[in-house]
Amino acid sequence: MPPNTTASTGQQPGKSGRKKGRRARLLVLVLVLALVGGVTGGAYWSISTVRASFPQTKGSLTLPGLSGPVDVKRDDYGIPQIYASSDADLFMAQGFVQAQDRFYEMDVRRHMTSGRLSEMFGESQVDNDEFLRTLGWDRVAKEEYDKTLSASTKKYLQAYAKGVNAYLDGKDNKDISLEYAALGFTNDYKPQKWTPVDSLAWLKAMAWDLRGNMQDEIDRALMTSRLGPKQIQDLYPDYPYGRNKAIVQTGQYDEVTKTFQGSGSAGSSGTGTGTGTGTGTASASGTSGLQSQLSGLQDVLDDLPTAVGVNGNGIGSNSWVVAGKYTITGKPLLANDPHLSASLPSVWYQMGLHCRAVSSKCQYDVSGYTFAGMPGVIIGHNQNIAWGMTNSGVDVTDLYLEKLSGDGYLYDGRTVPFVSREETIKVAGGASKEIVVRETKDGMPLLSDRSSELVKVGKKAAVDTAAPDRGDGYGIALRWTALEPGTSMDAVFAMDRAANWSDFRGAAALFDVPSQNLIYADTKDNIGYTLPGRIPTRAKGFDGSVPAPGWDARSRWTGYIDQDELPYEYDPARGYIVTANQAVVDRTKYPYTLTTDWGYGARSQRITDLIQSKIDGGGKISTDDMRQMQLDNSSEIAKLLVPKLLKIDISDKDVRDASDVRDAQELLEGWDYTQDADSAAAAYFNSVWRNILKLSFGNKLPKELRVKGQCLLVDPVNTTGPVDATEKVRECGERDADQAQPDGGDRWFEVVRNLMDDQDSDWWTTPKSGNRKGADHNRDDLFRRAMVDARWELTAKLGKDIDTWSWGRLHRLFLKNQTLGTEGPGFLQYVLNRGPWKLSGGEATVNASGWNAAGGYGVVWVPSMRMVVNLSDLDKSKWINLTGASGHAYNAHYTDQTDKWAEGELLDWSFSDDAVDDDTSDTLVLRP
Repeated sequence: MPPNTTASTGQQPGKSGRKKGRRARLLVLVLVLALVGGVTGGAYWSISTVRASFPQTKGSLTLPGLSGPVDVKRDDYGIPQIYASSDADLFMAQGFVQAQDRFYEMDVRRHMTSGRLSEMFGESQVDNDEFLRTLGWDRVAKEEYDKTLSASTKKYLQAYAKGVNAYLDGKDNKDISLEYAALGFTNDYKPQKWTPVDSLAWLKAMAWDLRGNMQDEIDRALMTSRLGPKQIQDLYPDYPYGRNKAIVQTGQYDEVTKTFQGSGSAGSSGTGTGTGTGTGTASASGTSGLQSQLSGLQDVLDDLPTAVGVNGNGIGSNSWVVAGKYTITGKPLLANDPHLSASLPSVWYQMGLHCRAVSSKCQYDVSGYTFAGMPGVIIGHNQNIAWGMTNSGVDVTDLYLEKLSGDGYLYDGRTVPFVSREETIKVAGGASKEIVVRETKDGMPLLSDRSSELVKVGKKAAVDTAAPDRGDGYGIALRWTALEPGTSMDAVFAMDRAANWSDFRGAAALFDVPSQNLIYADTKDNIGYTLPGRIPTRAKGFDGSVPAPGWDARSRWTGYIDQDELPYEYDPARGYIVTANQAVVDRTKYPYTLTTDWGYGARSQRITDLIQSKIDGGGKISTDDMRQMQLDNSSEIAKLLVPKLLKIDISDKDVRDASDVRDAQELLEGWDYTQDADSAAAAYFNSVWRNILKLSFGNKLPKELRVKGQCLLVDPVNTTGPVDATEKVRECGERDADQAQPDGGDRWFEVVRNLMDDQDSDWWTTPKSGNRKGADHNRDDLFRRAMVDARWELTAKLGKDIDTWSWGRLHRLFLKNQTLGTEGPGFLQYVLNRGPWKLSGGEATVNASGWNAAGGYGVVWVPSMRMVVNLSDLDKSKWINLTGASGHAYNAHYTDQTDKWAEGELLDWSFSDDAVDDDTSDTLVLRP
């Protein structure tokens, strides 16, 4: 008899289903009627049916293929610790156990990465599948498996797949998950066997969400329809190196600089790019044609399912490590909390993988955060070392404009044929669709083939005088490091068994995609940082900040930075290392351009200040101090703006109902800039900040960047003089609310900081509005208007009585099943979704419960997990997940960690055999 099993909600099948999915909505309606009918009729949807997919966690099971018994010990939160006597048994059991808890999530992920969502969800997903087939993640993953991965990694992937398939063997859909049972009403879909390539392809999805500055590249080009070069520069200021410290402050990059500074070449790595602004691109000045093309690309990007982030926007994370000389324990403490989009279940799965005796036959004793669908541990610790990750933000993607000519494209003065392949997309409930995917000779897929808007570019786009005749138009191709076979899966296993810094650096060198900031600590009181990754070099004049002219051979990448030339630090004298998506190195002290678009360092500098203040005060840092730092809610932009806002005169002659606005203004007096959930001052300030951004920047951006449905009367493009009100045109925003600009992150902190002393900047000018008696012509006028507008906005949202206001009432987190929980009437959403939670924190805050100021106050990305590793006593380490171990909607472990996560609590993280035994509530023995 097959064991009871569990599965997971999965990843979002795409926003296009919401846009044009009549069939998808019909599917949901049918499901709801079936569910309601089943529940009220007491027939199919019984309690036993709902529980049919829950995992067996006690007793024993036979698992063919094991060489010996395996123990699966689960604690009160359902977190498994696996004990085996061989590597193959360990990873086979990992596959089985993750499938028990999360198979539905795993299955949706592999359909996403392979461009096969239509097989599960019908024709609403065809456009997404076309785009994903064009990227070809699964094809690259197969090439990795065949050509680049080590024999041991292949063995582990095979063992993992074997475990997943052992779980699937003999099960009906209803025995796997509630979602499959629901799909069964309209679809005869049956899960296929798991393969090693299914595991590898998920790394491509992770790389996509952490791909660097592609969004900024698009946005800068889109801005050119309404903004000039100086205005765009205002909105992308230089990184404040003097105020917000880079990650690597002393040490190894100095040695690199001494070797390479001033040289024109670095061998196979190509030439250094300096810090130029990128000339020679076909779109530096841009017009409406390019806007249309890039807007089309943005539509496609917005439609893609959320994998592990908000499609590349706002992706961040915190990690830091403190050496033993500054800790209570005398050994390092290491903290990490990756910031990703909220998903149900969480993208992370907590697990321990333990060899009963570590030897050449069984090499692992590691615990931490895994991805359901992939063997190994991604972030965590073993018996000797601990490590964490944050997104480095280095630029590993470039868009290229391509001159199309017949079946080819122009390159270096001649027409080169595309490399083409045919793909068949199978559609549940409909006819299959055939598409042709075209790539350049160097493997760049032509993204413009996937959108009718993208094809229009050559008819309108402005290009420089050296550009070829536009003819039939330009296409857009993508160069991305993840579209080349790599060794990141090798890196995962190498890190899991690393015993020291040398081992860890060697493992990191294999982690080519995505490029991550890796921090390190060990039980011998060493700390370190290294930047791995396949990072391209570009010729002078091409810095990846805007789309490049594909016909110019000089625009192609010149190579990659050698691994031994990438920045790192080991045991710096300051005694700590902080990474929070800030600049890796000072650009004046490093010969290569890693990116033109760092995060601006608000979080990293706040963490640095918190650590340094503890050190300067003579105190020692504890595990709980690290936890409290993760929960820091201080607003850096509030510290800058509130003193100015308190000086604004809210007078009856300028403002209607001025006394009500003054009451709100008084909330800011004595406020400590902390964004707690119960703070009325935080609610009002963030509303003022949102309105400042809207008035000064948002209303001046092109429609492609503004929130969908928000309409403005604007001057026609290319007007040179004053425009009469009757001549203005109505333009409505086109971007989803969680993707729009200005998003309010720390780039916008820097924009406003740079303009603060320019009282009469054009950015502060706004027209007359309903609540104001005149237009705004300077900074204080605009701030006054923002304070008024914020008062009336919160009156509408929270009521007139400011005593009832709180930040948490605005700043709420909803957790949604990313497939069937994102659409349809209330019953199905009630079954699968959870929330809301009222959260503290905010954008560019250490406690980074992010929100998009253009779209509203709701939480769009979160600390997806939190951990603090104690290298003095690993059993005193702490961890928490956003949701729970299970992906089954009514399982006890579906969201059993979320309340504690929201309150900032951490769970005990047992590692030693004795500690795990003490915490074990259920034991399942898997037998050969």
